Amino acid sequence: PEQAARMKKLQEQEKRQKVEFRKRMEQEVSQFIQATGEPRRRFQPMNKIERSILHDVAEVAGLTSFSFGDDEDSRYVMVFKKEFAPSDEELDAYRRGEEWDPARAEERRRLRELAAQQEEAELERGPAPPGPPNDYKDKYRHLIGS
Repeated sequence: PEQAARMKKLQEQEKRQKVEFRKRMEQEVSQFIQATGEPRRRFQPMNKIERSILHDVAEVAGLTSFSFGDDEDSRYVMVFKKEFAPSDEELDAYRRGEEWDPARAEERRRLRELAAQQEEAELERGPAPPGPPNDYKDKYRHLIGS
C-alpha cells in the first residue's frame, strides 16, 4: 500500500516533468521558427525520452529533426527548417561528429568531380600502347653479365 502510493506519486511527478519539458521544447521550437537567420538549431544532449518528445514537437511544427552522437550521454537533436533540409553529405558529417562547413564540402565536391573527369579522360585514351619488345637477356644482364 505505502510502496504503491510512493510509486504512483513518482509516476505523477515524471508525467508532470514530461509535460513541462514538452512545453519548454514547444516554446524553443516556436522561437526557432520565428528566428529568420537560423536554418538549424542544435539542442543540448538529452535522454531518449526527451529526444523522442523533441522529435514529436518538431514533426508537429513541420520541421525536420535528426539525432546525432555516439553514446547515450552525448546524443543530441538537431532541428532543421524544411527549406534548409540537410543534404546527405551534411548528415554524414554530423554523424561522424564533425561540424558542417558548406565551403569545405563544395571544395571536396569539386575535387571529386575533377578526379572523375581525369579518370574518364584516361579511360577514353585507352590502354597505353605496349613498349618495344625487350630481350630477356637485357633484363637480367646485371645478373648474368654480358
